[in-house]
Amino acid sequence: MTTDLNTLLTTLHVKIDDHLAGRRRMGRPPKLTDAELVTLAVAQALLGFTSEARRLRFLPARMLGPFPYLSGQSGYNRRLRAALLQVKQAIRRPAADTDLWTDTTWIVDSTPVECGRSRPTVKRSELAGWAKYSYCRSHSRWFWGLRLHLVCTPAGLPIAWALADAKIGEREVLMAICDQIGRSRVPSEQLPTSAP
Repeated sequence: MTTDLNTLLTTLHVKIDDHLAGRRRMGRPPKLTDAELVTLAVAQALLGFTSEARRLRFLPARMLGPFPYLSGQSGYNRRLRAALLQVKQAIRRPAADTDLWTDTTWIVDSTPVECGRSRPTVKRSELAGWAKYSYCRSHSRWFWGLRLHLVCTPAGLPIAWALADAKIGEREVLMAICDQIGRSRVPSEQLPTSAP
């Protein structure tokens, strides 16, 4: 088994390119194709880059061969926001090809995502319509924010996630996630148009 990054990205690029082959773009073709853009985004997630500056320093030095053109930060971010659906599908497609995806046992958990502590922060925050006060039993404290729900297999493969109002019960959120998963549990050729 090879652990070469370029081999992994080439394989991933071929798989993504096959999936996006039917899409047509109007106008002049871009220097960085949609398949290359999605491959770079998935590679950024796989390599654990949380900083755009770090990604921009790393890629030209080590991956110029597979990607002859690398756009700047603003152009990359603009195109990446427009291609979010393709990125979700590209991340989900390799997972759906593994035998872990068909595991019949799932683990469900949630954790609070605290968005603010002080009363002035709560009043002026743009999350005021989304975040709510709720009690976290595992931490024995109140928090103001949202709740992150995760569904995964016992091996740790994430199946779905949701960021929900902290006041909504875990069962209600889980039922909504399961409804979404039920619609998306189709053969890998027909992956859903929206992923949770």
